[in-house]
Amino acid sequence: MTGPTPFEKKFGFARKAVTLANWRTAPFSRWSFQNVGEIVPSAAIAPAGSTSQDIARDMAGLLSQSITLNNGAPETVAAFLKRSDTDALTVMKGGKVVGDWSAPHMDFGARHIVFSISKSLTAILAGILEGEGRLDPDAPVTHYVPEVAGSAYGDAKVRHVLDMTVAIDIEESYLDPDSAYGRYRKATLWNPGGGAESLLAFLATIPRLDGPHGETFRYRSPNSDLLGLIIERAGGDRVPTLMGEKLWRPLGAASGAAITVDMEGTARTAGGVSTTVRDLARVGEMMRQGGTADGRRIVPEAWVRDTVATGGDAAAWKRGDMAFLFPQGRYRNKWYQMGSGAYCGIGIHGQWLFVEPKSEVVIVKMSSQPEPVDDPLDLDCVAFFRQIAAMC
Repeated sequence: MTGPTPFEKKFGFARKAVTLANWRTAPFSRWSFQNVGEIVPSAAIAPAGSTSQDIARDMAGLLSQSITLNNGAPETVAAFLKRSDTDALTVMKGGKVVGDWSAPHMDFGARHIVFSISKSLTAILAGILEGEGRLDPDAPVTHYVPEVAGSAYGDAKVRHVLDMTVAIDIEESYLDPDSAYGRYRKATLWNPGGGAESLLAFLATIPRLDGPHGETFRYRSPNSDLLGLIIERAGGDRVPTLMGEKLWRPLGAASGAAITVDMEGTARTAGGVSTTVRDLARVGEMMRQGGTADGRRIVPEAWVRDTVATGGDAAAWKRGDMAFLFPQGRYRNKWYQMGSGAYCGIGIHGQWLFVEPKSEVVIVKMSSQPEPVDDPLDLDCVAFFRQIAAMC
């Protein structure tokens, strides 16, 4: 009689138990979030190549520190990481790594899907193309993607897509496979039954709400997949190639990334990127440095300032359904302004890229939270990042 395999010892289940139907559910997500390419077709994003591989830095001292979050009960940093199903954490201060932590089931340097932080990465690519004069945020969407003329996007501008203010009639129903959102996920090949409809074909059918674009923040992921198509038309190449050439390699990324694709090879720019915790921290540090990395200009400084400090419509944000998270916040170019000078990218199941310029701190938290959205835990995460920044 044989015992459990090394895989089963590490993850608590057999590899064959993970399927397209359950890859986003616990406990299988502990493995699948690190190995999305084995579940969903994916395209490679090339790294810098010459950059030396990172070495994990111990953060034992920080793990033992006491924090007090929204329930008022003190707990250690280590206890919160376990409670919030954290897979990996990296903290930077002033451009230097303070420490790294990985859960027992995740090796340091492994890739992990970042879900909707993919939106923030894609928007950086849009900012680069804007700086090159190849993408106009004030142009009609149909200038780049005429196929969506009969949809909600028919009279929208690229700016509405970037800022999630399209009057679009679809709900972000993560747990309903029979909804329009379930059909959307089939088109991305994230759910069983896909392959009959491409992502672009689906986007071209999304209906419009009454009322003008631009007035209300509506968090709807299809906007960000459409942004990927806009980028491809403006940039003249596929998203994985453009992201490698214009962001990943200039950034000095040590490891390759990947992004899921549909039946036509269209990238899932709304949520399909997988990367390492350190390379995502490099993105945050580049934004903190005003769009530069190691002295190289990657994205225009004016675009970064507009994205994280001065741009965005506070009234549109307050009319939306996420204002509870950042009561004084705004949303610009698929980044969240938190209302205190800090800003972040957020993904479902507990993915965070937090940047606080005042303390010069960047924090990346990758997780496999069982629920796609957990509002109380999100509020705890915001408090956690602010306390960690204060400790550094």
